[in-house]
Amino acid sequence: MSSYLLPLLRAALLCACALITPAFSAAAAPPAPPPIADFFDNPAFSGAILSPNGKFLAVRYSNDNKRDRLVVIELATNAVKVVAQFSDRDVNRFEWVNNERLVLDSTDKTIGAGDVVYWPGLFAVNRDGSNFRQLVQVSGNFVQEHGVARNVLPADHFLVEQKGAQTSDHVYVTNPKRDGIDETGDVKYVNLIRLNTVTGRSETVRRPGLARAWLLDHKGEPRICVTLDKNTEAVWYLDPAGKQWRQIAAFDTYLGGKDAFSPLAFAPDGTFYVLSARGKDKQALHTFDLATGQLSAEPLVVLADYDFSGSLITTRDKLLGVRYLSDARSTVWFDPRMKALQAAIDAALPATVNLVEVPARAEAPWVLVRAYSDRQPGRYMLYNLDTGKFNPVGSTHERVDPARMAEQELVRYTARDGLKVPAWLTLPTAVPAAVPTAVPTAVPAAVPAAVPTAQRKNLPMVVLVHGGPYVRGNEWGWSADSQFLASRGYAVLEPEFRGSTGFGSKHYRAGWKQWGLKMQDDIADAAKWAIAEGIADPKRICIAGASYGGYATLMGLANDPALFKCGINWVGVTDINLLYTGHWSFTSDASAGFLKYGAPTLIGDPVKDAAQLRATSPLQQAARIRQPLLLAYGAADRRVPLYHGKKFYEALREHNPNVEWVVYQEEGHGWSLPRNRIDFWSRVEKFLQRHIGTP
Repeated sequence: MSSYLLPLLRAALLCACALITPAFSAAAAPPAPPPIADFFDNPAFSGAILSPNGKFLAVRYSNDNKRDRLVVIELATNAVKVVAQFSDRDVNRFEWVNNERLVLDSTDKTIGAGDVVYWPGLFAVNRDGSNFRQLVQVSGNFVQEHGVARNVLPADHFLVEQKGAQTSDHVYVTNPKRDGIDETGDVKYVNLIRLNTVTGRSETVRRPGLARAWLLDHKGEPRICVTLDKNTEAVWYLDPAGKQWRQIAAFDTYLGGKDAFSPLAFAPDGTFYVLSARGKDKQALHTFDLATGQLSAEPLVVLADYDFSGSLITTRDKLLGVRYLSDARSTVWFDPRMKALQAAIDAALPATVNLVEVPARAEAPWVLVRAYSDRQPGRYMLYNLDTGKFNPVGSTHERVDPARMAEQELVRYTARDGLKVPAWLTLPTAVPAAVPTAVPTAVPAAVPAAVPTAQRKNLPMVVLVHGGPYVRGNEWGWSADSQFLASRGYAVLEPEFRGSTGFGSKHYRAGWKQWGLKMQDDIADAAKWAIAEGIADPKRICIAGASYGGYATLMGLANDPALFKCGINWVGVTDINLLYTGHWSFTSDASAGFLKYGAPTLIGDPVKDAAQLRATSPLQQAARIRQPLLLAYGAADRRVPLYHGKKFYEALREHNPNVEWVVYQEEGHGWSLPRNRIDFWSRVEKFLQRHIGTP
């Protein structure tokens, strides 16, 4: 059965089917680094989901680098069927409605954000390809909505990111209502709509207020609604007995508070699970008593060094375990059989994190395993509970050779004020040319030997700063950006500076109003730590990042010119005040509510903190930046509009001749098209080689 996907998924299985790669001769020259496209091209295989009964596998796959289509495999017979494809679009999200029917939306991977003229629409189809039906219009033009066909919803309806009951033909979609007449207005509230995927008939759920988020219970019915009025977030519960909404909590949506929590999920027994710090430093998994309105005194799962972030794993009638993120993804199994299954899979695949997906109502012996590591991109395998054998499905980066990838490690250093700061360190890996690398079918490649200690010293380094900034930057696993840089011989250091989330409230709040100040010190201290450890060559360190990371790049060049020899900023903020004032030429997608209630506390008040914002503005400090700099922006960016880059470039080029400027006309806040990703990273490669590369 190991070859049942090959007629359609051959390209995705090339690396899994080769038993041994050819050996190099002892005298052979070191191999050329992997091509840029191996890191930044669109994958042929990009996802798989088991049906609720576990008898069928739905796969999103692109044959010969053409349009992504939806494929269903009947696991008992190995029958492969393309059930949905478009001539002018790609299949995007997809889910099982029930054992016989799927729902999907669309995208167009051939165009950038600036050229998008439609929304994703929604479609349903049976697993044999029959009864294909459009449920939501594919268009973004509000003016034309009155011409929609009967039982096809207007384009501004979107599939919820939660599985329904999977026992009926119904799903739920959301319908955001905005200020103004187009998609640039702020969301006022979000309707929830029950939609029949066979008939197209729909029914709007009654909401308790200005709804912003909805949560379905384990039976797939609406149970929680989160409303937002100014800066007050309220959580409402729909009592199944009385069919009435009642408020169970309220708090500041931007600043939180001791009693704040985030709804997570309902277990099959009706228990309501939430995420809350409950007055402590780390967010943990709690239960919430809907009768008393109280959080559990003790958490179900708490992590020593991380905020809890994760999900419940359930079947139709049982809570099996909890998946969470610490440094990497992991699972706590409450069910003894699942614990034993995880142990067996981990023993067979010792070099990877192995995430097991279980059908909701299993009638077949299959589970789906997603395996990954720092060197191994995500790859999917079916595991047979009866035989204990694996069958490969596909890899998200099938051309990547794990033996040539780099090791990633979570380190911690001490900032100048004593704060302990986590950081991700990726060091180049050398694979001995004369030693063949064995890759057994469906088992990730063995971990290669790391670069000898002597070769891990005095490396050129890129300090890669994450965006946000109030998000978690990274996790242990394969990353295209850092692995590409490491493949070119650079050490990569990614600090989780103060203000980053996921490491506790103290770490997060320490970054409030610290743009260009202590947050910037943390980034500089990361580079100094790498120098002190002997990892980084102090004369060959470059700072780089996107969005907030681009801002930090510019401030790093201004504040620490002796430390950072060059900088790479893509789609980066160049002036904090521009986030508030905007520009006549473009509309930012930052909400008015965030700019009024959140940003003044998190970033700085444009009136009360005016002097600080001027002192920490790269635009105002442009004359101090003399190092080589690569600037790249998207002309269609609504998060950090192009005028940020243009204003800074104009201010900089008067006194700094060593500036490279590139604009991707069709791109938004990042590069969606492979040709632009490849072009950008080829520029990065040449830029780094000129300024900090090995002679």
